[in-house]
Amino acid sequence: MSDDKKAAKELVETLKDGERGFATAAEKVRDSDRAQWADTLQRLSEQRAGFRREIVEMGHDYGDDVDESGSATAALHRGWLSLKDAVTGDDADAVLGAAASGEDHAVSEYEDALEQDLSDGFRQVVSRQHAAIVSARDEVKALQS
Repeated sequence: MSDDKKAAKELVETLKDGERGFATAAEKVRDSDRAQWADTLQRLSEQRAGFRREIVEMGHDYGDDVDESGSATAALHRGWLSLKDAVTGDDADAVLGAAASGEDHAVSEYEDALEQDLSDGFRQVVSRQHAAIVSARDEVKALQS
């Protein structure tokens, strides 16, 4: 028995966080001295939305609803929570730092999923998305330099 459903639910929640987090970060920096970051952050938000839809559709193919709301406990450990604090100020660098932290968490969630017993088809999707998320994390961290 594979762990697809459990992993899919966790990844969907992580991707929702990233989608919202990047969109919020893009909006926050759009009127700052780092406005050039907004397009990158918005693109990454849209990437997460696409990844989320892909996993949800795979779940539907198997008859599972993997797009249910996560538990409050799960919400507490997500890496994007620091963004809430960063967006209350006007420091674009702090917003980007929070986005980088959220990306570290997303990479970790994908690595956890890859350690589980996934079906071959789902593993391929998770592996491909993991590579893109590692690349996005590196892109966000490069903006910090």
